[in-house]
Amino acid sequence: MRPDPVPLSRAQRLALTAASFLLLATAAMALGPLIAGSGWWWLCAFIAGGVLFAGTGLRALRTPASLVPVLELVVLLALLTLVFGGATSIALVIPTQGTFEVFGDLMSGAQRTIEQQSVPAIPVPPLLFALALGIGLLAFVVDVLVQTLRVPALAAVPALVPVVVPGFIIEAGAEAPALVLTAAAYLLLLRIDVRVRRRAHLAAGAEGDDAATIVPPNRVPIVSTLGASLGLAAVGLLTASILAASTPSISSSLLLGSPSQGTLFGRGISPFIDLGRDLRRPEARPAFHYFARDADRPYFTLLTLDEFEGEVWGASDAAVDGDNTVDAMPRPEGLSDEVETAEHPIEVIIDEVRTTWLPVPYPTARVEGLSGSWFWDEGSLSVRSVDTNTGGQRYRATRLEVDPTVAQLRDASTEVPAELEGNLALPEEMPPIIAETAAAVTAGTASRYDAAVAIQSFLRSSQFDYSTEAPVAEGYDGGGFDVIAQFLESKSGYCVHFASTMAVLAREIGIPSRISLGYTQGSPTQERVDGVQRVEVDSHDLHSWPELYFEGVGWVPFEPTPGRGTVPDYSRPGAGDGTGAAAPSTAPVTPGESGRPELDPDRGLAGQAGGAATADAWWQRGLPVALVALFVLLLPAMLRLGQRWTRRRRVGKGERPADAAWDEVIATARDLGAGGDDAETARAFAAAVAERAAFGAGEARVALFELRDAVERERYGPDAASPAPATDLLRDVANVRAALLADAAPAVRARAMLAPRSLFDAARRAFGERPSLGA
Repeated sequence: MRPDPVPLSRAQRLALTAASFLLLATAAMALGPLIAGSGWWWLCAFIAGGVLFAGTGLRALRTPASLVPVLELVVLLALLTLVFGGATSIALVIPTQGTFEVFGDLMSGAQRTIEQQSVPAIPVPPLLFALALGIGLLAFVVDVLVQTLRVPALAAVPALVPVVVPGFIIEAGAEAPALVLTAAAYLLLLRIDVRVRRRAHLAAGAEGDDAATIVPPNRVPIVSTLGASLGLAAVGLLTASILAASTPSISSSLLLGSPSQGTLFGRGISPFIDLGRDLRRPEARPAFHYFARDADRPYFTLLTLDEFEGEVWGASDAAVDGDNTVDAMPRPEGLSDEVETAEHPIEVIIDEVRTTWLPVPYPTARVEGLSGSWFWDEGSLSVRSVDTNTGGQRYRATRLEVDPTVAQLRDASTEVPAELEGNLALPEEMPPIIAETAAAVTAGTASRYDAAVAIQSFLRSSQFDYSTEAPVAEGYDGGGFDVIAQFLESKSGYCVHFASTMAVLAREIGIPSRISLGYTQGSPTQERVDGVQRVEVDSHDLHSWPELYFEGVGWVPFEPTPGRGTVPDYSRPGAGDGTGAAAPSTAPVTPGESGRPELDPDRGLAGQAGGAATADAWWQRGLPVALVALFVLLLPAMLRLGQRWTRRRRVGKGERPADAAWDEVIATARDLGAGGDDAETARAFAAAVAERAAFGAGEARVALFELRDAVERERYGPDAASPAPATDLLRDVANVRAALLADAAPAVRARAMLAPRSLFDAARRAFGERPSLGA
């Protein structure tokens, strides 16, 4: 890394550091629409300030310039250890092997939370770690560019990263105030650099030799550079606005996530299609097991479907609320104190199920012992994670058993709360058989409760058969209205057909409904722990069932699928009359259609779902970002190439051709650090360059002096002096450039291409720095 040729004072370096910090802090504000709250910004400011000002302190202590960037990375590691290392560190800032293991877990969690969270995202620890690490690395890059390489104009590249990111996630992109403040901070950094550099040159000139030199004044009128400042400000704002507005939004609902993440099954046609495919697989895979006292055998809910996406059921795409932690979950909506309830603890140990939704009974009062960040959803009380999944989890769920009486259900008010009107929604046009069936089945019922029991009894009657194959064979698999119509005619299907049919029939007669996806009770084993029986739940227990809403009781599950699960006592025909007859049984079910098929371990719940698809999604998301980053990285090189082409064109057209050729030689030398200062005459520059090894006695040396003579004739000779032929000038420029490049190390050549000093010198001059007279 090349130290600045003119040393800066401590105050000057501190000013540059403060401007760099302001640039990063304002650029980070562009992430505001993506992340909830403001605590994450203060963490980013703390990390960025720690790295940047640590570099200033190290330089003030006269630390060797080559060691400063390395020590800044050490400071970054210490800061991350302080904030995230916890008990694994030594003296809070010295990482251990355990600290790096924690960091690895946080990075894995960060990837999952980016895939799973909706915006604005909850700043959970993994996401905060990713933000802190990212802003720390950006601060390191900015410091190297501003303080070590002394090319502050390139600080726009790392500053653009947080500015551009929102445009890939939300339609609106970064907010206008953040763009304006970032542009203003960037301009401030450039202005401070100009002033610092000018004062450093003045101080160096005062202490140098006595050679006559024309230097700029200590102060330059503001109007002399106001136009350039405003021009660059306009260009910066325009560029940022175009980037923010034109970058394609990957998802308006998920934080850099694929649409299939955050739901249990894929969203292709319907979640029901995937469940049906899973049920048709013959071999079971263990999902989880649990221990419940009092012979408690609840259903376990994963995901609740409560609205229609077109003509099929879908889950509400609501953002996760960071206040909804599972250590204390609310009382179910609509449940009054008059309904008898009891709490039952259940120990759950996950085996192979992998999903971001946690299997818990509905309703659950609290969940303890989970790793990662888990939150409950409004209404459904489904539990989902934003940074992990169910793999390897072991937790204690306290189930709230709700035991309504038939009288309470029958006497429930028919008034539907305004917030549940969406659970009555049906399209205007449906197959007539749906309304006709609802009217026929519920005719003569005295209450909505009696109507619900009648629908359940109708679907569980001997008229219907359980089959996972018939819907596929006859082409009506899924849960849409046309599917329901065909199911009511064919009277053969599996749980999703029974559940969706009962839910739609309930809505048709005015009962709010929704569908739960999850597992039935499972199968008890002979194993006992502390006297509590172990119950195994596998992929054969995958199930869906409807839940209907009754005011004062809340959401009440029903079981319309014959041969599956357990019919609740309150929903058995005659339960309110004291007869309590068993629910009608279905026809015998063949072993191949037992309703307990296996879930493919490579899909959905019993394995890590869609690995290849997820990888493809990451490539699709990362490619635009990579292209933008590559464009920004190569922009100086492209501008320098355009400058070289313009000068060749001037030579060809005879527009002061020797001047244009000499300018290209000087620019090449500056890019490579081979001289070409403003105070150097053409003759002095040629004499210095001719001493280099690559300019021995060959063509390069001759070409150098020919160019020198040509530019002196053009600048100082009589007007009638004939210019040198364009072909000769272009040949000489090519020979001199080739020699200069050959004389430079590979790293110097690379830096000259990606960060051409001559280009940034021109930008600084545009901002008001007046070079000394010379070549």
